[in-house]
Amino acid sequence: MMSKYVITTKRLGLRNWQDDDLSLAHAMNSDENVMKFFPQVWSMQQTKNFISGMQIHFKRYGFSYFAVDRLDTNTFIGFVGLMHQTYATGFDPFIDIGWRLLPEAWGHGFATEGATACLDFAFSELNLPEIYAIAPELNKKSQRVMQKIGMREYTHFEHPKIEENHPLRNCVAYRIEANQL
Repeated sequence: MMSKYVITTKRLGLRNWQDDDLSLAHAMNSDENVMKFFPQVWSMQQTKNFISGMQIHFKRYGFSYFAVDRLDTNTFIGFVGLMHQTYATGFDPFIDIGWRLLPEAWGHGFATEGATACLDFAFSELNLPEIYAIAPELNKKSQRVMQKIGMREYTHFEHPKIEENHPLRNCVAYRIEANQL
């Protein structure tokens, strides 16, 4: 039998999104603490659109911001993965690595573990030359994950999808090349 997981780690299974992920994904995307470093919390429709977009991206490329399950409890805890991005950054288009987890999954090293596995997948399976990660300058926790997985600060820029003078508009990009892993 084929595993539903594209990537597994000691504690995590990373997979394509399923329609029954919607309620937990919406709980995550509508949580003010989870979405602290995003312009707003997401509606149910925005979460549906996100999942649909991830499924389409996965079908086309074999990766996305993967849905993540804890293997010991077989429960959805968020996402970690890779995504094509084309918005104007000065280094676009690029492959982004990103993560978002339910609060109960915070503080256990899951983002670092999943992101490390995604970098290995990106370089060894997908043969990608480089990966970027983006965060608002204020989001020090995400930047710490970027550093833990071996990424280096690359540049600062104003995010074109965030309105002028918004405190989250000033972003930092980290980068890692295949030969740095």
